[in-house]
Amino acid sequence: MVQAEQLPVKAARAGGPEAWDALFRRYQLPLYAYVFELVHDEQASLDLVQEAFINAARHIGRLRDDAKFGSWLFGIAHQKCIQHWRRQRPEPVPIEDLAERLPDEGDSPSDWLIHQEQEERFMNCLSQLSPPHRAVLLLHFIEDFSLEEIAGITGAELGTVKSRMHYAKKALRELLEKEP
Repeated sequence: MVQAEQLPVKAARAGGPEAWDALFRRYQLPLYAYVFELVHDEQASLDLVQEAFINAARHIGRLRDDAKFGSWLFGIAHQKCIQHWRRQRPEPVPIEDLAERLPDEGDSPSDWLIHQEQEERFMNCLSQLSPPHRAVLLLHFIEDFSLEEIAGITGAELGTVKSRMHYAKKALRELLEKEP
């Protein structure tokens, strides 16, 4: 995570467009990746990220600790995802194809294919988890938030986050063992 001194949160609070641009550039992609993994819809993910930034701009005065801007923003996005689920009630959709990526120059085609298959298998298993379990895994292992920060983002108690993490890992392990 970027150090708080490097984030222009104070300038953004004062309405500085350059500060908001810097914050947007810093958090746009990780926020989109997190939201996409929860909603599995590219356009909805873009809309939810935009809504999260709009809400952050409107309510930045409520942020008490500038160093927690990232977890505060992810919390807004998380709430937007929950609102989206309540409106949509979508069926879980497995991730079809991951974005096409070129193999590393050192990898043989068979190594690259094996890696792609393993990654697709993992993401497919991850998408089968419930949204709360998927969220804690993504926030902790992909976005590198602490359990305390995840509790703040999701609005759950720390004990609940720890429990979700435990059961999410267990469920993911079981799914991966069942996968051929």
